[in-house]
Amino acid sequence: MTPIRLWTPLALSVCAIMTASCAALPQPSPVAPPRLILSDAVTRPCDLAVLPEAATTADLEAAYVRRGGQILTCDAARRLAVETLQAERALIDAWVHSRP
Repeated sequence: MTPIRLWTPLALSVCAIMTASCAALPQPSPVAPPRLILSDAVTRPCDLAVLPEAATTADLEAAYVRRGGQILTCDAARRLAVETLQAERALIDAWVHSRP
């Protein structure tokens, strides 16, 4: 009869412990976390007015006013994207903490 090597029971014990620890882990939820849908205004690039080739003072003033409105619109879209992201993260955090 051959003697049992020392590493054989040790290896079997390690395999048994690893299998038992994996079996004790909770199974992933089949329910997906909440997702919010971004508005089209958030995903579109911002338009900014440019001056024509031979710009006059009137063109400069009109572009200045138009660009100011475009910057406000772009900032509002950025703010909406940030608020949506923060709300989605809060929903996901609540969803994670509510799971058993």
